[in-house]
Amino acid sequence: MAIIHNKITHMRYFLLLISFLAIEMQQVFAQNSGNRLRKKELIQTLDSILNSQVSNALIPGAVILVKSHNKVIYKQAYGNAVLYDRDNSKLASPEKTSIDHLYDIASLTKVVGTTTSIMYLADRKMLSVDDPVGKYIKAFESPDKKAITIRHLLTHTSGIYEWYPMYYRSSNKQQTFTLIGELPLIFPIGSERRYSDLGFTILGQVIEVVSGLPLEQFMQEKIFGPLAMKHTTFNPLKSGRISKIAATSFGNPYEKRMVYDSSLGFTVKEIDPASWKGWRQYILKGEANDGNAWYANGGVSGAAGLFSTIDDIQNLVDMLMNKGMHRGQSFISAKTIEAFLTMDSFRNGLGWMMDPVNSFMKNGPEGTFGHTGFTGTSIAVVPNYQTSVVLLVNRQHTGLSASGEYYNLNPVREKIFTAVMKYCK
Repeated sequence: MAIIHNKITHMRYFLLLISFLAIEMQQVFAQNSGNRLRKKELIQTLDSILNSQVSNALIPGAVILVKSHNKVIYKQAYGNAVLYDRDNSKLASPEKTSIDHLYDIASLTKVVGTTTSIMYLADRKMLSVDDPVGKYIKAFESPDKKAITIRHLLTHTSGIYEWYPMYYRSSNKQQTFTLIGELPLIFPIGSERRYSDLGFTILGQVIEVVSGLPLEQFMQEKIFGPLAMKHTTFNPLKSGRISKIAATSFGNPYEKRMVYDSSLGFTVKEIDPASWKGWRQYILKGEANDGNAWYANGGVSGAAGLFSTIDDIQNLVDMLMNKGMHRGQSFISAKTIEAFLTMDSFRNGLGWMMDPVNSFMKNGPEGTFGHTGFTGTSIAVVPNYQTSVVLLVNRQHTGLSASGEYYNLNPVREKIFTAVMKYCK
């Protein structure tokens, strides 16, 4: 009888185990099914948003990459990279966009290149973000500028001009550095935040002084090479190896407006708009769209000028998401990453934007960071969800609107980010 009882008991345990495993498998199946459904809905939403933008000729094309928990959720190219030839005549056969195309990332240069370089130098104790800029650049030892630190430059709180048409008074980077050092401040140091291209141009000079290398060489050898960002570069046409490049505008029509049209708030009293006639008159493809980067800095600047691909940018984002780790090795310490991605009193990090009021990361949870580029590029990273969104658009290629503006991508960015956040939740 005891043997029979034991057999019955074992059978009961076995049946209970089978029942438990069946329930677990049903739950896993249901969860996987739910994940597949949410992914399908996200892809349908992203396709709808970007296909609509292309089909309505609002943008030429785009490339998007969404990644979550170290897995690519979606990577796709839309539309065209080049619609017009050099003379601005419409091509009979436009060049289709691909995930391999280089895009002019404009002000993403500030974070992809410059901020990462300062991170690298700070992490290796080659500088401190609280060092006065005058420690490295003599012009910043002057009474009005001696209190400016590298932190002030990174956070756009230095008092330096937001923008200035430097090419009216400069034709190379040394002249540009000298000019910025001579310009007066426009607000008290640290009192407010005004996004400044000139401040990041000076950060480029700091990197050169500290490292002893030209900016482009430093970034290539110390940042892009180690992070396997094989296609990220300044002046891509110089290599002669890269053919897939998305085009931007015909010359610099908006920047010319900034010089001539006082209603935009950028005109400078000592500059006669008609005194310089070096404006480009052709479709820009492989040349930095940013006027100061191109005309006054030879295409290489801490503020703008980099070209990159969607996968290269994702490599950088992955390193930041993984607390400085790249392919199993520490590239930048977690402590340094955290220091740069801590929100300040102006609701931004060092170099990176962190204010969730920005459309490209609208209502993102605490710790979300990102940046945009004037050409139509953006990065949004949500550490809380281990998720990122990289979007590359060459919006300027369709030209200025009747009102003299480029197409506003902010509503598009917000829709995309909102869809990704819905997927994450």
